[in-house]
Parts: sequence; structure tokens; C-alpha cells
Amino acid sequence: MRKSRLWVLAVVAVLALIVASCAGNEDEGGGGTAATGATGATAETGATGATGETAPPAFTTLNEGVLQVGSCLDYPPFEAIKGGDEIGFDVELTEEIAARLGLQVEWVVANFDTIFTAVAGNQFDMVAAAATITEEREQTVDFSIPYFNSRQALVVNTSETPDLVSTDQLEAGDVVGVQKGTTGAAWAKENLVPNGIELQTFTSATDGLRALEGGGMTAFIADEPFVAEATGDLPSLAVVQGIDTNEVYGLAFSPENPELSAAVNAVLAEIIADGTYVTIYEKWFPGAPIPPEFQPA
Repeated sequence: MRKSRLWVLAVVAVLALIVASCAGNEDEGGGGTAATGATGATAETGATGATGETAPPAFTTLNEGVLQVGSCLDYPPFEAIKGGDEIGFDVELTEEIAARLGLQVEWVVANFDTIFTAVAGNQFDMVAAAATITEEREQTVDFSIPYFNSRQALVVNTSETPDLVSTDQLEAGDVVGVQKGTTGAAWAKENLVPNGIELQTFTSATDGLRALEGGGMTAFIADEPFVAEATGDLPSLAVVQGIDTNEVYGLAFSPENPELSAAVNAVLAEIIADGTYVTIYEKWFPGAPIPPEFQPA
């Protein structure tokens, strides 16, 4: 469930105060402290950010000096692999977070349908995969403060259904594709299945769009930023409707490692406050309006 913008701003403000408090304690002579965990991998609090004046809370990672991040890496413009390198909005934001924490990022390809149980089971440190914050997922993982606003969208094959422009036009027996385990799938199950519309699930949203391109179903529903990017190379497909589901994305962590999520929250708040977030956002979503809660303080 989406957190309100007021809540987001309040959390960012609180985190900024926490960061300032940590810096103030250091100025009074309190040195960095090391956190220890079952793995023995530790990280000391120290200078971070563009000015080097603040410090995040102490934290642990599975491997010392490394932030292992689970992601599908097939969801542009958020995460993808190009020329053997990881690229995308989530990737660049994660790399910035890790750099401010003094860590190197190690990407781990994971199935989205099981990615939350995997991070909760300490298979990696964090999830960065355009993951919507929901109450159900919060029973398994801890989320960061929100870092992106998103909607779902309806995609059609204009060669097959040129007049289909809304979910209201779908009829019993129509087949709509969704990615397994996503909020788009949950929305379609709640709003379309009761009307006799059938769902076809895919492990990869990219595979779903290819199936739609091949005429295998009526439409496909997925995150709007993703389908807006992905359909650019699929001329027979078009995004015809945005579906407002009040979603925000968050980074996910094992509940057993609250120190890491606190440290990431601290630097994420700093990245938003100092304008670095805007720079990354404008690179991957040129021309798109930036929500006020993600603009510099």
C-alpha cells in the first residue's frame, strides 16, 4: 500500500535529523563504532556523502565490503544488462547508495516471484527490483523509505485489437498477461478475474510482452515505466491506459538486518536531499515530472 507523500516527507526529515545527530556525536569526540553480526562482516560508521560531513548508522553485510543485491535485471529502464554491464535507474541509485556506504555492489540475478523470501533468508543483502511496497510483502521483508512513484498500464497489440483502449472494454474469455508475483497481477486478479477475464502469468514481463506481440493473448498489464520503455522496440504494441494503483517502490531487506536498512535509509534520504536523486531520475526518465517528495530539500 502506498505511503502518503506527507509520510514520505516526514520520514526523510526524521532520517535527516538522525544523520545530523550522528555527525554531531562525532564532533563531540565519539568515534565510529563497528557493528557485528553472525557473519562477522562489519562496517564502521564514517564520513559519507558529497560533503563528507555525515555518517550512517553502523551495519553489517553478508560479505565484508560488499553489498549483494538481488534483482531480475530484465526490467528496463530500472534494471537490465547491456554489453555485460548492469544498467538502469535502480542500478545507478544502488551504486550511489553503496558508494556512500563504502561498499562494492555484487548483483545477483533472482526470480521476482521468490525474491523477497530469498532476501529474508539472507541469500543476498538487499533487493533493488522496482518492488512495490505492500502490506503483504512487509510481512516478509523490511522496506526502505519509498524511492519511486509508479502506476500500472494496459498494453495491447494494435494489429490484433486496434480499438481496445481500456480495461473496461475487456470481456469474459479475454486473456490478459501479467508477471507472476507482481502488484499488477494482484490488481488484475482482483479487478478482472471476477468479470470472467482469464490471466496468463509469466516469470518475466519481457516474455509476456513478446507473447502479446505474437498474438497469444488480448492484453498485458505491468508497471507503466517499464512498458513505456519496453514497447519502444515493439512497434505492434502500444500502452493505451495508465492504471493508478497508488504504488511506490522500496528497496527490501531481511528483517534480521535492521542496521543495514537504517544505513541505506540514511544515505537514500541524503541522496534525495542533495539533488543527486534528481540527476539520476532525469537520466533515466527524461522529461518526466519529478514528484515533489523526491526533489531536493
